[in-house]
Amino acid sequence: MVKERETADLAAGCFWCVEAVFSRLRGVEKVVPGYTGGSVPNPTYHEVCSGTTGHAEAVRITFDPDAISFAELLEVFWLTHDPSTLNRQGADVGTQYRSAIFYQNESQREIAEKSRREAGEAGLWPDPIVTEIVPAADFYEAEEYHRDYYRLNPHQGYCRLVIDPKIRKLQKEFADKLKAG
Repeated sequence: MVKERETADLAAGCFWCVEAVFSRLRGVEKVVPGYTGGSVPNPTYHEVCSGTTGHAEAVRITFDPDAISFAELLEVFWLTHDPSTLNRQGADVGTQYRSAIFYQNESQREIAEKSRREAGEAGLWPDPIVTEIVPAADFYEAEEYHRDYYRLNPHQGYCRLVIDPKIRKLQKEFADKLKAG
């Protein structure tokens, strides 16, 4: 019997980076950038960037759990951003760039808690992990121009300086989990 598709909402800094990473994984069918975890309905990019809505830039990942598990997605999550910096990733600073896992159900919460504990014990970062693990909230899709940003703008400075190194790390650390081609 084929399992139904699942979703995962993850925040790990700029959603352009997160979308570029997770869209390359085998078993991931769709990655949509958006906003979640805030208090304002239907926020715009400019409102979220103001830091006043409480939203994080995040992605909603639709995946086939027969091809990739939630735990495997989290392995990639931990190694493709710095979960030890509060409200920042590199030069991107603000609550909208926080590290967070928005769990869809109790099983995801348990997997996320265990994964965070194991990632912390692995000692990959000099500082403690500050990633939030919170219930999924309303997810608002980002404006169209944010979708598939890296693929459509590979020569843009931010893509070359920030996203390219993440893609190289993904290719090195998770070659066995990448889509063909």
